[in-house]
Amino acid sequence: MKNIDLNKLEKAIRDVPDFPKPGILFKDITPVLADAELFQMSIQAMASATNGARIDKIVGIDARGFIFGAAIANLLGVGFVPVRKAGKLPWITESESYSLEYGKSVIEIHKDAISPSETVIIVDDLLATGGTAEATLKLVEKLGANIHSACFFIELSFLNGKEKLGHTKVESLLVY
Repeated sequence: MKNIDLNKLEKAIRDVPDFPKPGILFKDITPVLADAELFQMSIQAMASATNGARIDKIVGIDARGFIFGAAIANLLGVGFVPVRKAGKLPWITESESYSLEYGKSVIEIHKDAISPSETVIIVDDLLATGGTAEATLKLVEKLGANIHSACFFIELSFLNGKEKLGHTKVESLLVY
């Protein structure tokens, strides 16, 4: 990714212990989002994951992936496609279930959001265990699109989420 001041970004991220439950150290990105310079720096760096390739759409994962994904799509001048929790999209959808720590969840994409000839980047704020990203990857594959890469603002590498994405190129701005 583009050379940026990673120290400046890391210093802005707030650690919140025991959120959302005891034993979790939550990485709060809202200070980055609230600072125009840091947010712009993040978007430009994440957009550089294209490495000059032709990209047709950015696929953003519900919900913070919408923040980064829509801004990246705007910067690149391409379309934005939301992947949402089940029941939130108003048109005909394709769905994919995935495992959570305590149960299952389902995400959906509009069936007509991406065509087979298009190339996409999947975007989210965080790659942790990889379940949601893997389900999104499967949705995009069901629609027949080409996946250029998956791009994340933060990756928690100790949770090995990247492994669930197989051979998909993964770009992460900050890795913990």
